[in-house]
Amino acid sequence: MKKQIQELIANSLKTLESEEIIPAIEQPKITIENSRDSAHGDFASNIAMVLAKVAKTNPRGLAEKIIKYLPKSDIVERTEIAGPGFINFFLKQNTHQSIIIDILEKGDQYGDSSIGNNIATLVEFVSANPTGPLHIGHGRGAAYGAVVANLLKKVSYKVSCEYYVNDAGRQMDILAVSVWLRYLQINNKNIPFPDNAYQGDYINDIADSLQKTHAEKFITTTENLFPLFAEEDPELKIDGLIGYCKDELGQENYRIVFDEGLNVILATIKNDLNNFGVEFDTWFSERSLVDDNTVSKCIEKLTNNNWIYEKDGAQWFRSSKLGDEKDRVLIRENGLATYFASDIAYHLSKVERGFEKIIDIWGADHHGYITRVKASMQAMELSPEKLEVLLVQFATLYRGKEKLQMSTRSGQFITLKELQDEVGKDATRFFYIMRKSEQHLDFDMELAKSQSNDNPVYYIQYAHARICSVFRQMPEKGFTYNQEEALSDLSVLTETHEIKLLSTLARYPEVIENAALAYEPHQLVYYLKDVANDFHTYYNASQFLIEDNVIRNARLALVVATKQVIKNGLSLLGVSSPEVM
Repeated sequence: MKKQIQELIANSLKTLESEEIIPAIEQPKITIENSRDSAHGDFASNIAMVLAKVAKTNPRGLAEKIIKYLPKSDIVERTEIAGPGFINFFLKQNTHQSIIIDILEKGDQYGDSSIGNNIATLVEFVSANPTGPLHIGHGRGAAYGAVVANLLKKVSYKVSCEYYVNDAGRQMDILAVSVWLRYLQINNKNIPFPDNAYQGDYINDIADSLQKTHAEKFITTTENLFPLFAEEDPELKIDGLIGYCKDELGQENYRIVFDEGLNVILATIKNDLNNFGVEFDTWFSERSLVDDNTVSKCIEKLTNNNWIYEKDGAQWFRSSKLGDEKDRVLIRENGLATYFASDIAYHLSKVERGFEKIIDIWGADHHGYITRVKASMQAMELSPEKLEVLLVQFATLYRGKEKLQMSTRSGQFITLKELQDEVGKDATRFFYIMRKSEQHLDFDMELAKSQSNDNPVYYIQYAHARICSVFRQMPEKGFTYNQEEALSDLSVLTETHEIKLLSTLARYPEVIENAALAYEPHQLVYYLKDVANDFHTYYNASQFLIEDNVIRNARLALVVATKQVIKNGLSLLGVSSPEVM
């Protein structure tokens, strides 16, 4: 309805210009807001105040002219001028009721939009290193990315979801040496274990699996291993252990140990995400960028275009010339590519695969990485404006007043699976996206588990279940519901609570578009809380199963429409709509 009112105002302004009542002006976006008080109408616009100066008239005078030349409308009952020049729009009564017909006709498609124009869009999210199970920080990115993708699909973007598997690099080497050291311990090799290796019990499980499958295949002499633990610098120590492991095992056997850790953890990640309702179209391997020479191709192109120079035996990218705070190493002095080199190649791959819109969802601690990635795209002539980076702040988990810690290397963390097992998938997903992604999130497990009106997901789901209970009670009271009859006469829905609920239901398509385009799932969360609140208020104030056939059918049609909107919204959030609670 806002769009229809925008069109009415735009047509009025065109008429005023053509009649030379106001000078020809460049029209700004016509803003239509929901009125906060029904006494001031259903919608309001400040367009007269925005244009008064360039139209060389006072706002109230311009508002009068705009109203005078508004085209006739099937939805507007009357208008009035308020304050310094606001134009208030009062809708015709049947406009409110007609939203029920729209909702019930469209069903699951209610709220669909074509604004995305089928633009090929890649949403890459989670992409946690496969060095351990997903923890609660990863869970927030997973829930946020999945809902952003759902919203974009709802408004007709052609969306593909991707997980970037960091299956190469130093962290994976640390994982491999961690598994190997635990494997040696299982085979009665009394050796220390470095503090900065991966400590979790899952490392022992992988090592045990390796031993059961390969027996003593990876046992080597350890007398030259012990001196490496004397190194005081923990990072130099772990690097020394990695080098020793590679030399002792050889390339083939090292790859077996490496892949055992990678594959077990990646399988766990995939299973946890699947149980969380998060699915990916593609699991993209970082290693493939080296294997198919995409990294080499990028380095060659940047070198030919004079974006790379050599210093201290390494190859550096001139990113400071493109807005970065300093230049970055792409090839280390040992000849190995950095993570950044792989990221350049990865974004080249995204563009070459035909994606017109590229959305990366990163943890907030990667904020400083945005400039250098965009700089690399510019240097590679890849249109950096195609890339949008969305940041997700950390989540802090509380059990009661106890703050729970998480650290992947120490092994002391709450996994996403453990959180979901305790709280449930619905509450976990919902609580993760209740706040703006850039805002810090305190996740209250006790509230998430509670069955009370203070728990927002319970409150919304209970509205859906309450509507279902009404229809279960209907046969017991000897009533039937005929939707065709109900839709033939909705004019009886005139009570304050009914009009309020109808107005809220009508906002759903606008909320979906706004939430999708702003990448803000929490807008949909707040909206569903409004729907639930309006319904519960209506439920407590009115009787639905009454003798009057016309009023009963009309009210039931309204609550069926409410049920459909709640179901549609929760579905986009990846949350169920229970019929019994």
